[in-house]
Order: sequence, then C-alpha cells, then structure tokens
Amino acid sequence: GAIASGAFVGSGSVWLAIDENQEHLDIDFALSKLSQLMEQNPTTTGEWNLYQIFIHCAQSLEYSMSGYPEHKSDLFKSTLGKTAFSLFSSKRKMTHALNEAFPGAPSFPRAENISAAFERFKQSLIDFKHYEGILAPHFAYGQLSKSQYEAAHVMHFNNHLQEIEHTKPLV
Repeated sequence: GAIASGAFVGSGSVWLAIDENQEHLDIDFALSKLSQLMEQNPTTTGEWNLYQIFIHCAQSLEYSMSGYPEHKSDLFKSTLGKTAFSLFSSKRKMTHALNEAFPGAPSFPRAENISAAFERFKQSLIDFKHYEGILAPHFAYGQLSKSQYEAAHVMHFNNHLQEIEHTKPLV
C-alpha cells in the first residue's frame, strides 16, 4: 500500500505522512521514512525548522530511556494523559502543538547542522529499538510498555511530518 499521501503546493509537495495502511507504527518504519525524507530536499512549513524537529524527536526517544526532565502531575497522567494516549492509540495518529518543547528540556538553537540532528534522531531510534532496560514514565502519559512507547514515538514523528515539505516526489 501507499506509505504517504501528498498534497501539491506550488512547486513542492507537503508530506502529510498519512500511513494509509496504518500498520507501521514501529521503529523500522520510522527509520525508513526518515532516510527516505533525507534523500529529498526537505523544508518545513511550521515555526520549527528541520533541525529543531529532529532534535525534539530525538529528545523524546532519549527521555523515554533516561527520564523526562519534568512531568505533568500524577493526576494528569492518570486521567487526561491516559485518555489522550488511548485516543491517539485507537486512531493510530497523534496531534499536539508542533512548536512546543518538552517541559524542562534544554532549549536548542534555531539554525544548526541538520545532518547532525538527523544522525542524532536516527541513532536515538536505533538505541530505543535495542533498549532492554526499564523505560521511564512518559511525562504526560505515565508508564508505557515498550510497544506503546514505540507507537507513541512513531505517531509523534508522523505528526511533525505534517509540517515537512519536499521538492522531489517520495517513492
């Protein structure tokens, strides 16, 4: 089946990252999507540039292994957070503010080395895939299993892909 559907805007197309089969919420799929994206000439349509998106997505994976710097309250995690994750999981799609950093995360500059950010994000995906330790609770969703976290990370990346454009068609 098709991996992504595109809407044509001017000379480039927006990668909406809609997985029509909706069966690929795993790290391998995210890695192939990331590599495929980097073969294009990607730009962004939102407030964050590619560097910021890649660092933010890498932080999410890293924090799931090492611990998030700040958390929502236990009450939030057990009610709204749990409900939000259940809803996202059932839809296999996440929506969130695409320019909002993780609470307590160090700020990152706007313009930096995109290939370094790409490598960090790619390595964080690989590290998570092979991680066998205890996963840290999510800052908003609370305790997640590895498969739940894997789906959350891929849905998170897919959500950010909605603000990425490319100039060459994706295969």
